[in-house]
Amino acid sequence: MKLSVNDLRQTAKDLRRGDRIELSGYVYTARDAAHMRIVSLLDSNAPLPFALKDAVIYYAGPTATPPGLSIGSVGPTTAGRMDPFTPRLLNLGLAAVIGKGERNRACIDAFRRNGALYLCAVGGAGALAALCVETAEITAFPELGCEAVRRLLIKDFPLTVGVDTYGGDIFADGRAEYAAAN
Repeated sequence: MKLSVNDLRQTAKDLRRGDRIELSGYVYTARDAAHMRIVSLLDSNAPLPFALKDAVIYYAGPTATPPGLSIGSVGPTTAGRMDPFTPRLLNLGLAAVIGKGERNRACIDAFRRNGALYLCAVGGAGALAALCVETAEITAFPELGCEAVRRLLIKDFPLTVGVDTYGGDIFADGRAEYAAAN
């Protein structure tokens, strides 16, 4: 199913864990260091580098951009590293986050409570993911190098719903279904 970032909030309730989508639109990269800075800005009531309302954060730190491409390899970072920050950002209006791997209970509850999604990208395929990035620009914290916040325009980025708005969790539910079948 092809989806626009702009329509993600309205479509989220129709998606279930395990559904596959191709996402297009603007997303922001942010990893550990950027999350710490964003939370620090929130704590001090300072302006944020982008509006959180209905935004999508991609947990990624791209490599150097080779000639002829918009961005270098841009694979997902392990999402669990952002678990301490995620509920607060979801409470402030994030529509979705993109990463790889499991999320903790507090995050799963926050996705459900806020009608938001956790979308999984394929790990180890950063060079292929880069082909879905049409433009990339650093928008905040350039001193963080690969962890700077970037605004990416993505087109048909392949993702799987990892946690849906009902708390369905592809990791825990998948293990339970496998165990029940065997």
